[in-house]
Amino acid sequence: MTTANDIIRTAEAEICRPWPRYILSHADWAALTHASVTEPWTLLAHWADTVQAHALFLDPRALTIIPVSTPIEAGHYPALSPVLPGAAWYERMIHDLWGHVAQDGIDARPWLDHGTWPQMRPMATRPEPRTAIEPLLLADPDREGAMMLPLGPVWGRLDEAAHLRLTLNGSTVQHAEAVLGFTHKGTLTLMRGKSPRAAARFAARLSADATVAHSIAFAEATEAALDVAAPTRAVALRIVMLEVERIAGHLDNLTEIGRLADSQSVRTRCGLLRETLLRATAAAFGHRLMMDCVVPGGVATDIAEGGPQVILRALGDIASQLDSIRRLHDGPALALRLAGLGRTDKQLVAALGVGGVVGRSSGRAFDVRTMLSPGYAALAPRIATRAEGDAAVRQHLRLFEISESLRLIGAALDALPDGPLTVALPQASGEGIGCAESIRGDIWHWLRLDHGQIASVFPRDPGWALWPLAERVLEGADADDASLIRASLALPASGMDL
Repeated sequence: MTTANDIIRTAEAEICRPWPRYILSHADWAALTHASVTEPWTLLAHWADTVQAHALFLDPRALTIIPVSTPIEAGHYPALSPVLPGAAWYERMIHDLWGHVAQDGIDARPWLDHGTWPQMRPMATRPEPRTAIEPLLLADPDREGAMMLPLGPVWGRLDEAAHLRLTLNGSTVQHAEAVLGFTHKGTLTLMRGKSPRAAARFAARLSADATVAHSIAFAEATEAALDVAAPTRAVALRIVMLEVERIAGHLDNLTEIGRLADSQSVRTRCGLLRETLLRATAAAFGHRLMMDCVVPGGVATDIAEGGPQVILRALGDIASQLDSIRRLHDGPALALRLAGLGRTDKQLVAALGVGGVVGRSSGRAFDVRTMLSPGYAALAPRIATRAEGDAAVRQHLRLFEISESLRLIGAALDALPDGPLTVALPQASGEGIGCAESIRGDIWHWLRLDHGQIASVFPRDPGWALWPLAERVLEGADADDASLIRASLALPASGMDL
């Protein structure tokens, strides 16, 4: 029996750092897809350019990343989705942007293109003008006369735009379908043809609460492509920024859960602590969200004089209240409300490559900080996992990750080295992959440079794995719990809308 590793060993390799990218025929691409299930490998991302379709796999046993590609022939390539259903959303995105057809794919409906763009397939070699506005296609309900409950895309607050259509049987959700793309920004086109330094601002704006994580992944991809390394001080500052962002994101999620679960104490305390932290980051780095602080080659700004003390004071306030927030979550009212809610299936989580708190709540311990992120080896980040997979466990893991981030920030600031903040980037060609661990899981960026300009790029947000999971988790749930389950999974939208 041919294994995935057998196929890779005989394939031609293109130079891509830090992992070579393998070129497969259509037959080998299809064979690798089937073999990846038995290995088992995890599909991390799937995208395209004008001439090839690409996929990024993780071999969890060897902890190795494997990028693969196959040529587009007559506008087609073999679909991954018949074997890897999570690839269906990627295939829809590829068709909307480039026009490539996933042969035998399980879902050919539009995804990002809601029928209102002036051009169809805008990233194709020859985009075509749209002649008429086309309606957005949703799946037909399983039974005639089924009751539909539409949620979003406008949620009445500052939530990201996303639509959920629930098919109900009484008050029970029989089927859930998500529709995104409402905040499509044209990011891939905007980044193409620019220098990495100029394009970094678009990576930073993919998802506001993961701006540092996306910026780091993009910077690392650029540095890998050009075979340069960021200065040690810049690496340490990136760690501080990323961990601060992770704490702020988890506190924001705890605040929202507290609101939806009618726990005013949790909502008030976590909201106040997050605001305290954001004010400290504004004083230390010049921006509440630290947007545009990380750039390819290093960081754009040093921590302000007295900034470490400001950050540490805010972290001390958080540390002093963590135990009381834990006790509130263990209290009868909130514990009963969250126990068993939004339970995730361990096998589905692994198959979709779900990371972050949601993945770790179902036993998937993957965290790129433990093996792939520069500077973290000396800090030895601790990763906690649980098996229950429900909303209550996810809250406890968020509290654990806050406490661990407090430790990591303190250690990074204590050992903050002196030295330059950036290195010069050569005007060279190359291809690279970078990653970072956001509050929702692993973020991946791939790019190809042509004489210092971006020829092709793709950012993979954790939402690509979380939304397919959410559709399954919502099935069988009570409709009144849909918003709380959505918040417990911390579903993003902007990072997928591209």
